[in-house]
Amino acid sequence: MTTRTLFPTLLYEADLADEALLETLAYSIRTLAEDDTAGRCWSRDHGYKGYTSYASLNDLPRRDPAFADLAKLLVRHAAAFATDLAFDLARKPRLDSLWVNLLKGGGQHSGHIHPHSILSGTLYVGVPPSAGSIRFEDPRLAQQMAAPPRRADAPEDRRAFVTIAPRPGQLLLWESYLRHEVLPGTARADRLSISFNFA
Repeated sequence: MTTRTLFPTLLYEADLADEALLETLAYSIRTLAEDDTAGRCWSRDHGYKGYTSYASLNDLPRRDPAFADLAKLLVRHAAAFATDLAFDLARKPRLDSLWVNLLKGGGQHSGHIHPHSILSGTLYVGVPPSAGSIRFEDPRLAQQMAAPPRRADAPEDRRAFVTIAPRPGQLLLWESYLRHEVLPGTARADRLSISFNFA
């Protein structure tokens, strides 16, 4: 008897071990959080506990050489992931948007997907102990109405939810349809990250 694996959900993970780049990006995120009035207002008006440039700045790689360097790295990783996914593309995935997040302690981001993109991801720049984890949801969950719960020791690829406690320099990429959320953490320091989409 054989059990086959059908329709897997892949999560790409890499470590950017460039401390100098991470320090520069952390400084840039904090500077943007102070200077971007529109982003601060949007964050306040939408209940984002902290700051995000999501709705205010769409040209970070042109504004700051550190983001330009990061964009080049992200394109290489996205191309590698697209190969793993067996995408039939005429060219490398194109970085479509990139934004920064400074999440205060106890802040969270409810479950969501990234429409109109093929790949999405996050680079974790500054992650204090007990910062909020990212949690991914099985995309088939809505169809599993009568499915029994999984055992506590179920392998990761059979769970309904997979939670990852991020670490500085960790890069995660996933297909944009994959629902995910940031769980509230108990850290007192800011959680710094950079999120992005590829078209």
